Parts: sequence; structure tokens; C-alpha cells
Amino acid sequence: MKTILILSTALLLQGCVYFNDRGVSGQYYNGCREYYDSMGIYHKVCDENIVDYKTVGDGIQKGIDKSLDAVHEVIQ
Repeated sequence: MKTILILSTALLLQGCVYFNDRGVSGQYYNGCREYYDSMGIYHKVCDENIVDYKTVGDGIQKGIDKSLDAVHEVIQ
């Protein structure tokens, strides 16, 4: 049942979800605006993504750390 639900959701959102270099977005192009302010400081402002790859990587690392801690507790 879960597999059918996941596949049907993926098929429904197939034309609305795009993979870009920062993550998963609802827009095809990465909407970043880069500029220098009057002090000469560089700024980069990007549209929000649905999911950022950095966020996913951080979550996976936290899960790995918790798993390793649990294994260490069992061994000791």
C-alpha cells in the first residue's frame, strides 16, 4: 500500500518538481540573484527549495550518528 501511495504521488508531481543544483524545487531554473551592495559585499539570494541537499545530508548524518551511538551502547 505504501509503495502504491509513493508511486502515485511521484506520478502526480512529475511535472511540478524539478531537481536543480541546490535541491528539489517547484521551478525549473535556479532562481538566484547575485549582487554587490554599496560597500562592495557580495550577496547571493536564492528562492526557497522544497528540499535542500544540505538539509538531507545533515539529516542522514544525524541518523548515522544516532545509529552508531546505539551500537556502541549495545557493545558496552
